[in-house]
Amino acid sequence: MYDFDEVIERRGTRCVKFDALEERFGRSDLLPLWVADMDFRTPDFILDALRRRLEHPVLGYPCTGDDYFEIVSRWVEDLHGWKVPASCFRYVPGIVKGLGFAERCFLQSGDEVVIQKPVYHPFRIVTEESGFTVVNNPLRPLYDAEGFLTGYEMDLEDLERKIGPRTRMLILCNPHNPGGATFPAETLRRLAEICDRHGLIVLSDEIHAEMVHGGVRHVPFASVSEEAARCSITFMAPSKTFNIAGVVSSYAIVQDRALADRFFKYLESNETDYPPIFSAEATRAAYTPQGRAWREEMLAYVQGNIDFVDAWLRGHLPQIRAVRPQASFLVWLDCRKLGLSQPELVDLFVNRAHLALNDGTVFGPEGEGFMRLNVGCPRSVLQKALEALAAAVWS
Repeated sequence: MYDFDEVIERRGTRCVKFDALEERFGRSDLLPLWVADMDFRTPDFILDALRRRLEHPVLGYPCTGDDYFEIVSRWVEDLHGWKVPASCFRYVPGIVKGLGFAERCFLQSGDEVVIQKPVYHPFRIVTEESGFTVVNNPLRPLYDAEGFLTGYEMDLEDLERKIGPRTRMLILCNPHNPGGATFPAETLRRLAEICDRHGLIVLSDEIHAEMVHGGVRHVPFASVSEEAARCSITFMAPSKTFNIAGVVSSYAIVQDRALADRFFKYLESNETDYPPIFSAEATRAAYTPQGRAWREEMLAYVQGNIDFVDAWLRGHLPQIRAVRPQASFLVWLDCRKLGLSQPELVDLFVNRAHLALNDGTVFGPEGEGFMRLNVGCPRSVLQKALEALAAAVWS
């Protein structure tokens, strides 16, 4: 059994979540529930693997070894039922960097990239900063009888209308961030058919694939059809699941030979396709039966945190509703019934409740009235945060 209730002091460790508060929010006296890493102790079996490597006095150039991507491939198959040869895998130094590499590899100036807002904001940033044009195919919101958001679905008719002669690529967030949706296989098949027919490459960010809840099974985009496999590059990583975001350990999966040859050659020519020493060691330690057991305990605790936030808000702060995620430790808060403008909403959280969450409009204008809450922390921290929020709302 692992102790996820342990409160670990992270201030002063040069971590973004705690030590960049002044820079990002203008004050340091905030309870940070924003950046998407968890406050749980990184598993001992990973730390032990890193310590063992440090016992050797030389930290020279590493090689992955013949079995590295065999290990990763087996993990993906065991977890998702997706069997892909190890030859289809390559290391990338971070998923956002991988997206940028793929754009630069396949696109030309003036080409268009579709994203589906509200969505993880680096999709827009990396595309625009690379000189390409963003086309928004917004997700369709779903509401309950009270008017609260319950989730999102794709608007594929809108996508068809917006694909033009310079549209070359679509970035998919699967599972979705910030909404937490895991898209059904039939939706992904329809998306694949549209993208393949129009010649779009799909970059599928699946970093939260290992963090599904409530019996839900993640469906990798590339696994749903021949069209999907033919037109896509998938990005995954152990970093969210095992709380090792600082040890960059992402990888790309490309099944189509023509896409793979071009993209892998690009990565190789820029010397970005070999994992550093600690990335490889951490991934090997994570993708084991011990890692699988830790993951199950962690997910059970995070699910308990989601349940706690949902119940607490319904009982004490009914103007705010949690959109229950099917994956990840990120909870999208529907705050629209507070009747505040977005600047007033941010002020409520930051300056009155002294909480650091992500402003919903960072993910696009569709995020107005929302805030993103990170529940990957001890439950006592969540309770303290919710009580502070309620006191600020009712004061």
